[in-house]
Amino acid sequence: MTFLQVALNGDRKHQAAPKSPGAIGDDAAETVRAGAHAVHVHAYDSSGNETLDAGECGAVVRAIRVRCPDVPISLTTSATIISDPTRRLRTVQSWTELPDLVTANQGEDGIDELSEWLMARGVGIEAGLLSPADARRFVTSALRNRCHRVLIEPLSADPVIALRDAAEMEAIVLAAGLMLPQVHHGYDGSYWAVVRRALEQGHGIRTGMEDVVVLPDGRAAKNNRELVEAARTLIASSVVRT
Repeated sequence: MTFLQVALNGDRKHQAAPKSPGAIGDDAAETVRAGAHAVHVHAYDSSGNETLDAGECGAVVRAIRVRCPDVPISLTTSATIISDPTRRLRTVQSWTELPDLVTANQGEDGIDELSEWLMARGVGIEAGLLSPADARRFVTSALRNRCHRVLIEPLSADPVIALRDAAEMEAIVLAAGLMLPQVHHGYDGSYWAVVRRALEQGHGIRTGMEDVVVLPDGRAAKNNRELVEAARTLIASSVVRT
């Protein structure tokens, strides 16, 4: 089975990207019914800004669990939300409702300490590799064999650059002997090229409005469910070709 994660919102400005706990929970349920195996999500405060605060993050986790009780939930820990690593760690340490997983971007200051604290409490780590430099750092870190999976996330919207970076990150991880599951995705203009390559290589993929808002034929996606359905179709066609 090819793993498919859905990233519901992130910093995307789009009317269909859910922000309130209720909307996030409803969207998670809809995408799981459409075929997603896990949910990645960002929480927002009352002003509509991304937050790592315990109250908002806990409300989002509870909302998803009520509607999707058996679905793994991944929360962001991105430094774009709290840049100071000490304050970020203290904020995460205040969480009372822990997710199943977090994304931990390997190029960020303080990510090892944050990951260690979460792992000690049973939270799995999705190691986010945004560049070949992140991959090189990761394969020498103490986390290298202890993460749940690796996320290959080339940042460029240019498909030529993103495909090059995805291939290089994949090669660095494999050359280090790390056989952790890999989940790949691009962003916007590079998205569909990156996930097609990932499927050809036998990896899992991530979709959702955090990453892309158009379907493979260039039409605007109405919501996360349409993106999951398109990804499922792509996975099915990849399996048939194999």
